Amino acid sequence: MKKILFVTSEAHPLIKTGGLADVSGSLPKALAELSQDIRILIPYYQALKTFGNVRYVCSLRIDNRSVNILETRMPESHIPVWLVDYPTFFNYPGNPYVDENGNAWENNAERFALFCRVAVEIAMDRVHQDWKPDVVHCNDWQSALVPAFLSLEDNRPKTVFTIHNLAYQGLFPASTAATLNLPGQLLSPEGLEFHSLLSFIKGGLVYSDRITTVSPTYATEIQTPEFGYGLEGLLRHRNHVLSGILNGIDLEHWNPESDPLIAQTYTAQTLAEKKANKAELQKRFSLPVTDGVPLFGLIGRLVEQKGIDLILDSLPAILEMPLQIVLLGSGEKSMERKLMSYAHLYPEKIAVTVGYDEALAHRIEAGSDVFLMPSRFEPCGLNQMYSQRYGTLPLVRRTGGLADTVVDAVPQTLNDNSATGIVFDEATAGSLLEAVKRAAILYGNPKAWEQMQINGMSKDFSWQQSASQYLDLYRSL
Repeated sequence: MKKILFVTSEAHPLIKTGGLADVSGSLPKALAELSQDIRILIPYYQALKTFGNVRYVCSLRIDNRSVNILETRMPESHIPVWLVDYPTFFNYPGNPYVDENGNAWENNAERFALFCRVAVEIAMDRVHQDWKPDVVHCNDWQSALVPAFLSLEDNRPKTVFTIHNLAYQGLFPASTAATLNLPGQLLSPEGLEFHSLLSFIKGGLVYSDRITTVSPTYATEIQTPEFGYGLEGLLRHRNHVLSGILNGIDLEHWNPESDPLIAQTYTAQTLAEKKANKAELQKRFSLPVTDGVPLFGLIGRLVEQKGIDLILDSLPAILEMPLQIVLLGSGEKSMERKLMSYAHLYPEKIAVTVGYDEALAHRIEAGSDVFLMPSRFEPCGLNQMYSQRYGTLPLVRRTGGLADTVVDAVPQTLNDNSATGIVFDEATAGSLLEAVKRAAILYGNPKAWEQMQINGMSKDFSWQQSASQYLDLYRSL
């Protein structure tokens, strides 16, 4: 049994802004089910939901500050969650990283450096809880200074650092190093310096024993200039300790057989029942109720990363085809406006809801025939896995986790029953349009379509799969 300290800035259902929270909520549970002794460390934000009693563990003096450690539990599990309680830094309303106007909190460097120092004290068992981890598993820039600080300790635990999205690096002015009182031996271009800035994420990339990211393809992509954001040289230099492990999905929460949020439950054996969800979705969005045309769904942030610009550029041609589109998301205001104007012009063809609505997300996954996900880059992605589980064929660009989880419908894969979706290569409107045409043609072949649905529904995207790969990684240390 390994003792694992899992250090994260968010974890579902305690607090969530994105995919990191899903991983931090699910992976520790899957590891606990493999009989590992795991504890989660997270800042005690004002917006953090606690479950059950919160008890006091201990107090620490760090940089002349008094910090308390409190303990709660992950719901429906015995996993202890240690909360870093320092109201001056963490008792802010709303989002953990930005204010209500979307601007980063001015003292983010101080906040997360303190969080990292607390993690080090726990990792070295200087909190006198008689628990010293074998492995400290850190995630993204907010906890990336932990491997750097631990590199200065004798008899330290092993460290693993996971990149969930390399686009977010925790970059601050070089002068911040003095404010944070960082040890001089960490401050060099080989250490935390990055083009005369201070880079938190380099703490994880330079000093951890193992680096992972959330899909095998993304692990390769981040070693190239297109996806490396200036860190590709460092990642190539350390590629002997870099690997990609696909995220899993929550199979209980996303299960068409028992999903309470959808109009009609169904299985791979009762696929005809899925049509009731399509009809309900068409009604909900005031689209003509018909099974004669494919219904395309999209849920996500309306930003360029997600390929929304490719959709907008090809929409005039797409809307001439016999199909329907429903879309749920929010993001760049100009994209929201353009999509709304198409919905206004083509009310029989496209419907848009701006915002996020969990129940509606489930209904779109269950009711759509095709799920659109033409991302420019996608470290792992979850919706393409949810879609396959719901017998909805993902239409994706061949990048990151999308390349690793969706098998393109070509003659060979259609023959050997491995095809689960439609995949295109170039990030251009023309390539997307061709893929949409392919999907529409395939939809006209009910036998092939149903076989692809069954192929997707029988794939194993469980966290157990991912957790056992992480456990192998911990043991190899």
